[in-house]
Order: sequence, then structure tokens, then C-alpha cells
Amino acid sequence: MDKNDLAAKFDTMAPVRDAWKRKNRYYYSELERIGARLVPPCKSVLEIGCGTGDLLNSVRPERGVGIDLSRGMVDLAQEKFPHLEFRQGDAEALALDEKFDYVIMSDLIGFLSDIRQAFTELHKVCRPDTQIIITQYNYLWEPILKLGERLGLKMSQQHQNWLGFPDLKNLLSLTGFEISHEELRLLFPKKVPLLSTLMNEYVVKLPGLRHLCLLEVLQAHPVSPPRKPKDYSCSIIIPTRNEAGNIEGCVERTPELGSWTELIFVDGESTDGTVEKIREMMARYENKRAIKFIPQFPAVGKGDAVRKGFDAASGDILMILDSDLTVPPEDLPKFYAPLAEGTAEFVNGSRLVYPMEKEAMRLLNIIANKLFSYAFTWLLEQRITDTLCGTKVLFQKDYKRIEAGRAFFGDFDPFGDFDLLFGASRLNLKIAEMPVRYRARTYGDIKIDRFRHGWLLLKMTVIAFRKLKLARWRERIGRKLAMSKARER
Repeated sequence: MDKNDLAAKFDTMAPVRDAWKRKNRYYYSELERIGARLVPPCKSVLEIGCGTGDLLNSVRPERGVGIDLSRGMVDLAQEKFPHLEFRQGDAEALALDEKFDYVIMSDLIGFLSDIRQAFTELHKVCRPDTQIIITQYNYLWEPILKLGERLGLKMSQQHQNWLGFPDLKNLLSLTGFEISHEELRLLFPKKVPLLSTLMNEYVVKLPGLRHLCLLEVLQAHPVSPPRKPKDYSCSIIIPTRNEAGNIEGCVERTPELGSWTELIFVDGESTDGTVEKIREMMARYENKRAIKFIPQFPAVGKGDAVRKGFDAASGDILMILDSDLTVPPEDLPKFYAPLAEGTAEFVNGSRLVYPMEKEAMRLLNIIANKLFSYAFTWLLEQRITDTLCGTKVLFQKDYKRIEAGRAFFGDFDPFGDFDLLFGASRLNLKIAEMPVRYRARTYGDIKIDRFRHGWLLLKMTVIAFRKLKLARWRERIGRKLAMSKARER
């Protein structure tokens, strides 16, 4: 949803916001109790996404500032709490020249269009000792909360981002913050005498139940200001097969990155005029952009096309961009930043965090992607939420190392994604995930055969288990036996 539309929606909700909060007072009282416990009184406090101001007022700040995208919410908050200051503002473009002791972001993450940018902006209002308090809904509660909206038990809101704790911590780490405290609260978020206390104070302590709580709370602090990014050269590999209608968008929408950027199209025997369109773009941008064309013959899959493009690349950083533009080229600077700032060595896109456009991915594909992400997270011992997102970024020097060790896994991957993920894991590269907004394809046909390629994914899972997991188990057992023998001697 566009920010202007989102602000207008919350403007219309502002007059009834407090009535809904009274209807769910038990939940909002818990938020205020958490705030009072984590934020001492008489501090300078900024709340981003302050709504009508109740939480900010409850922590009794000496200097309290609230900002919200909605003018209607801000006006109501200022009327209720004239001793505090409220401003209309955007979490992703903070316009404040002031540092605070505490910054609160309560139930805001779900409405942000770019979470990483919002966290980056936090450094503008933070000192080294500033504490960030973040609360959000547990993504496991998504169907229950949506049902509550339909039944009139919860205020209706637009489709939200649903992040797991690890996703949130990954984004905080990428933007220069460290987690100092985390907790989960409210197994039963409604007020029912005796039952609420029983569930939220005692039953919740039973093994495994804590992770089913509704409310997730994180406390973080800055560990470093954003580093000045280095200027690296970039090669963007764009595999194509019958994508004539997308080529112009690839060229025009892909931003210049670092010291210079080249686009490398690798075409697999297209028959719809894709090659002609690439050559047209090369002529049109001859003195404006570095564009290369490489034919792939025979067309044996995206993995081979990516390798051909990498072999022809001159840049320090290698990027893959799917030519269907389902991952917007405008998002590539987000992938460049972690490598340029030194916070990651391999960046993998994730399409399963932000809401998708309708028809962007079929339900069966979503389910399969999630299942394989759980499997590969366990196999690689590294959180991977989307194994098949086409956008992956790494240093060329690290790709050369992956290439040199390719025989370890075998040349089995027609996609190219697993070859890179397995190789990065084996080299112990620092892998980070970058959420992207996945768009519906506007031209051409999907190239994935769900069942044939699904079988290949199962095969890759078995190979990863044998090559990585079993090898690591044997290595750990060997170390324990060696230590045991050393103690015996």
C-alpha cells in the first residue's frame, strides 16, 4: 500500500482507535507494563508510530516525542497529552535533529514498506547508549488475528508484514544494532478472570509454549554507526529466455551501483525477439551504460547461464537479477549495502517476508518454498527463509573459491541457487537475508516446472544432508574422540 494511502487509512481510523483499544484493554495494558519495566521514568523518549499517544505517556518521559504517519492520529494524541510533543513523520525518513535515551517502535514493523531503511534511520536519533524497544505480533498468530478482524474483535487493518524473531534480528544486525533482551508475552491475550492469569503466568512456562505467545519484545542498542560504504564495481547477471517484454525495464530500472555497474544478459535460445531487444538496448545506451550480451547454447538452465555471466564479469561484486522483474531492480542497492558496509559476505533475497502481489507465487510454490527453507536452515545451520529467490549477491573473489570447490557437491544444480548457497556455507561466509517485495510477472511465462523441479530439490536436499550435515557430525564426533583420548593420555 502506498504511504499516502496508508496515512489516509489511519486518518479514517483515528476517531475510533481509542475505542478499539478499550475493547482490547488487556493487551494494551500489557504493552504499558512492558514499557514501564523497560523504560525508566524521567528519560527522553521517542515513539515512532505513536498512534494516539497512550504508550508514550505511560512511560512518564521527561521529554517525550511521538511521530506517526497519520495526521489524524497525531492531532488526537496532542489533544490528549499536551505536555508531550507529537509530529507527523515517516519512520523511513526521520526528520529529527535530536538524540534520545529510548526509542519505542510498538506494533509498527508490520506497516513499514522498507524495514531495513527504518532501522537505518534510527541511527539519526541514537547515541551509543540509546535503547531501542520493539514489539510485534508473533507471525504464528496471523490466522487468529485475521479471524478476530472478521468477527469484529480486532480493528481491521491492511495486509501486514509478518516477521519471525530471527528475521527481525537479522535486519537489526545488518543495520548496526545488537540484541540485549528478548521475551515473549501473552499466551492468552484476552481478559478472563483467573484464566488469563493462569495461562499467562503459569501455563506459559511449560516446555515449548512460550514460543506460542502473541507478543514478541526485543530490546536492542547501537553497536556501530552505519559504516561509510566502500566503492565496489558491480556486475549484474540477467539470465533470459523469452523475456523480450522485460528487457527495456531491466536496463532502465536497474540503478548504477558503486564505482561502476555493468549489465550482462545471458540468453538461452529465446524465440520471441529477446536477443534483438537486448541489442537494441546496447545500441541505445552505448555511451551511457556498460551492457554485455552472451548467448547460451545450448540452453541448459539458469544455473549454467549464471555461471557464464559470472565468468564474463569484471566487477568486484556479482549480482543475479531475474529478468522477469518479479524482484524489482530498484531493490539492488539494499543488496549492495551489506557487502559495501562490511556487514555480510553473501546476501540472499527472501520473498516470503513482505506481502506479495496476488498471483506473484502460487500457493503450492509458497508451501514448497517454506518447507525447503526449513530443511536448508537445518542443513546449512544458517537461517535461509527462501532458497529459490533469484537475487543473490556475493564478492567475485568468494565466487572463485566456490567455483574451485564445486566438485565437492557435484554439478547437479540447474537453478544455480544451491550451488551458491552450499558453497557459501562450506566456506563459512557471513550470509545475510534481505527481504524483498515480490511482484507478479507482467510478461512471459514462468520457467519453473513444479513437480519435475520439486524432485530435483529433494535430490539436492539429500546431497546437502550427506555432504554437509553428515560430514559435520563426523567431524564433531572425531573431535570429541580425540579430546577423550587426549584426556586418557
